[in-house]
Amino acid sequence: MQPKLGAIAVVQHEERFLLVKRKKEPNAKTWGFPGGHVELGETALEAAVRELAEETGVVGRAERYLTNVDAITRDDDGEILFHYLLAVVICTYQSGAPVAADDVSDAGWFTPDQAAKLKQSPNLQQIIAQVVGT
Repeated sequence: MQPKLGAIAVVQHEERFLLVKRKKEPNAKTWGFPGGHVELGETALEAAVRELAEETGVVGRAERYLTNVDAITRDDDGEILFHYLLAVVICTYQSGAPVAADDVSDAGWFTPDQAAKLKQSPNLQQIIAQVVGT
Protein backbone atom coordinates (compact mmCIF):
# COMPACT_ATOMS: atom_id res chain seq x y z
CA MET A 1 0.00 0.00 0.00
CA GLN A 2 1.21 3.47 -0.84
CA PRO A 3 -0.13 6.84 0.30
CA LYS A 4 -2.70 8.42 -2.01
CA LEU A 5 -3.02 12.07 -2.92
CA GLY A 6 -6.29 13.82 -2.20
CA ALA A 7 -7.61 17.37 -2.15
CA ILE A 8 -10.23 19.01 0.01
CA ALA A 9 -12.14 22.19 -0.78
CA VAL A 10 -12.54 24.71 2.03
CA VAL A 11 -15.36 27.05 1.10
CA GLN A 12 -16.49 29.80 3.45
CA HIS A 13 -19.50 31.90 2.47
CA GLU A 14 -21.36 34.37 4.67
CA GLU A 15 -19.27 33.24 7.67
CA ARG A 16 -20.27 29.59 7.23
CA PHE A 17 -18.26 26.63 6.00
CA LEU A 18 -19.55 24.09 3.50
CA LEU A 19 -19.31 20.63 5.06
CA VAL A 20 -20.31 17.15 3.94
CA LYS A 21 -21.15 13.95 5.79
CA ARG A 22 -19.16 11.02 4.41
CA LYS A 23 -20.86 7.75 3.37
CA LYS A 24 -17.70 5.66 3.05
CA GLU A 25 -14.51 4.98 4.96
CA PRO A 26 -12.30 6.54 5.88
CA ASN A 27 -14.33 8.72 8.23
CA ALA A 28 -17.77 7.35 7.34
CA LYS A 29 -20.62 9.15 9.12
CA THR A 30 -18.42 12.10 10.06
CA TRP A 31 -18.53 15.67 8.81
CA GLY A 32 -15.67 17.23 6.90
CA PHE A 33 -14.82 19.28 3.87
CA PRO A 34 -15.74 18.08 0.37
CA GLY A 35 -12.88 16.32 -1.35
CA GLY A 36 -11.40 13.19 -2.78
CA HIS A 37 -8.69 11.67 -4.95
CA VAL A 38 -6.52 13.71 -7.27
CA GLU A 39 -6.69 12.10 -10.71
CA LEU A 40 -3.68 11.53 -12.95
CA GLY A 41 -2.79 14.76 -14.78
CA GLU A 42 -4.99 16.87 -12.50
CA THR A 43 -3.63 19.44 -10.06
CA ALA A 44 -4.86 19.38 -6.48
CA LEU A 45 -6.44 22.79 -7.11
CA GLU A 46 -8.44 21.33 -10.00
CA ALA A 47 -9.34 18.23 -7.98
CA ALA A 48 -10.70 20.32 -5.10
CA VAL A 49 -13.02 22.25 -7.43
CA ARG A 50 -14.14 19.07 -9.21
CA GLU A 51 -14.82 17.19 -5.97
CA LEU A 52 -16.69 20.20 -4.57
CA ALA A 53 -19.06 20.16 -7.55
CA GLU A 54 -19.41 16.36 -7.62
CA GLU A 55 -20.20 16.03 -3.92
CA THR A 56 -22.32 19.13 -3.35
CA GLY A 57 -23.31 20.75 -6.65
CA VAL A 58 -21.65 23.96 -5.43
CA VAL A 59 -19.41 25.76 -7.91
CA GLY A 60 -16.24 27.26 -6.53
CA ARG A 61 -12.96 28.72 -7.70
CA ALA A 62 -9.67 27.47 -6.25
CA GLU A 63 -7.70 30.36 -4.77
CA ARG A 64 -4.68 28.88 -3.01
CA TYR A 65 -3.27 26.06 -0.96
CA LEU A 66 -3.74 26.47 2.79
CA THR A 67 -1.75 23.49 4.05
CA ASN A 68 -1.27 19.75 3.67
CA VAL A 69 -2.70 17.17 6.06
CA ASP A 70 -1.45 13.62 6.63
CA ALA A 71 -4.59 11.52 7.09
CA ILE A 72 -3.59 8.10 8.40
CA THR A 73 -6.18 5.66 9.75
CA ARG A 74 -5.06 2.60 11.71
CA ASP A 75 -6.98 -0.40 13.02
CA ASP A 76 -6.93 -1.49 16.68
CA ASP A 77 -3.69 -3.39 16.11
CA GLY A 78 -1.95 -0.36 14.63
CA GLU A 79 -2.07 -1.60 11.03
CA ILE A 80 -2.58 1.13 8.44
CA LEU A 81 -6.00 1.01 6.78
CA PHE A 82 -5.83 4.29 4.85
CA HIS A 83 -3.09 6.81 4.17
CA TYR A 84 -3.76 10.04 2.30
CA LEU A 85 -1.83 13.23 1.87
CA LEU A 86 -4.54 15.87 1.55
CA ALA A 87 -3.93 19.21 -0.12
CA VAL A 88 -6.18 21.71 1.64
CA VAL A 89 -7.43 24.21 -0.95
CA ILE A 90 -9.15 27.50 -0.17
CA CYS A 91 -11.98 28.00 -2.65
CA THR A 92 -14.23 30.98 -3.29
CA TYR A 93 -17.95 30.28 -3.48
CA GLN A 94 -19.39 31.12 -6.90
CA SER A 95 -22.86 29.54 -7.07
CA GLY A 96 -25.17 26.71 -6.08
CA ALA A 97 -26.96 25.32 -3.06
CA PRO A 98 -25.46 22.25 -1.38
CA VAL A 99 -27.08 18.95 -2.29
CA ALA A 100 -25.53 15.67 -1.14
CA ALA A 101 -24.29 13.60 -4.09
CA ASP A 102 -21.58 11.10 -4.99
CA ASP A 103 -20.15 9.61 -1.78
CA VAL A 104 -21.73 11.98 0.77
CA SER A 105 -25.03 11.58 2.58
CA ASP A 106 -25.60 15.20 3.61
CA ALA A 107 -24.19 18.65 2.89
CA GLY A 108 -24.73 22.09 4.34
CA TRP A 109 -23.38 25.40 5.58
CA PHE A 110 -22.17 25.60 9.20
CA THR A 111 -20.73 28.31 11.41
CA PRO A 112 -17.54 27.36 13.25
CA ASP A 113 -19.57 26.95 16.47
CA GLN A 114 -22.08 24.65 14.76
CA ALA A 115 -19.27 22.62 13.17
CA ALA A 116 -17.63 22.13 16.57
CA LYS A 117 -20.74 20.24 17.74
CA LEU A 118 -20.78 17.78 14.81
CA LYS A 119 -19.25 14.31 14.75
CA GLN A 120 -16.30 15.36 12.65
CA SER A 121 -13.42 13.94 10.71
CA PRO A 122 -9.92 14.51 12.09
CA ASN A 123 -8.35 17.90 11.36
CA LEU A 124 -11.66 19.69 10.69
CA GLN A 125 -11.38 22.01 13.70
CA GLN A 126 -7.70 22.64 13.04
CA ILE A 127 -8.42 23.73 9.46
CA ILE A 128 -11.37 25.92 10.48
CA ALA A 129 -9.15 27.57 13.11
CA GLN A 130 -6.49 28.27 10.48
CA VAL A 131 -9.03 29.88 8.15
CA VAL A 132 -10.78 31.92 10.83
CA GLY A 133 -7.41 33.03 12.21
CA THR A 134 -6.18 34.26 8.82
